[in-house]
Amino acid sequence: MSTSQPPPVHPLFATALAEIGLSSLTSDVRHFPDATRTAAEAAAAIGCDTSEIVKSLIFEADGEPVLVLMDGSSRVDVDLVRSELGAQKVKRAGADLVRATTGYAIGGVPPFGHITRTTVLADRGLLTHPVVWAAAGTPHSVFPMPPKDLIAHAGAKLADVREGSAS
Repeated sequence: MSTSQPPPVHPLFATALAEIGLSSLTSDVRHFPDATRTAAEAAAAIGCDTSEIVKSLIFEADGEPVLVLMDGSSRVDVDLVRSELGAQKVKRAGADLVRATTGYAIGGVPPFGHITRTTVLADRGLLTHPVVWAAAGTPHSVFPMPPKDLIAHAGAKLADVREGSAS
């Protein structure tokens, strides 16, 4: 039996959207039968450039979780993150810390709506697009949003933390 109803939006993400007055955004969430865990998979499913995908990446900076929002075609420069935060040590967080910090599994982490408030850095490169696409709480769902709005809702500080952006 098939249904024309899309799968529901991840409950934690739906609650976060409601809390910030964006419940209507749930109708913009796109669901895909195949996972969109990577930026390349998401871009192919949506039909956009990889740089229009937002990666929500959790790092540990001196033992504290930090979210970095990066365009899908770029890599995070850990040394630039360390410098931006004034941290001694920065490394990618493991899957357990990602879930404990955000409430979501790797590949489905949205840019906001996490169970824990963390420091958020957004790479300035996200602003080069009128609309970007981010995970909506599952590896099968994404949503569109103007990058300035996404950065504001995430409470992010703009930074240059992309590999190759050091002066």
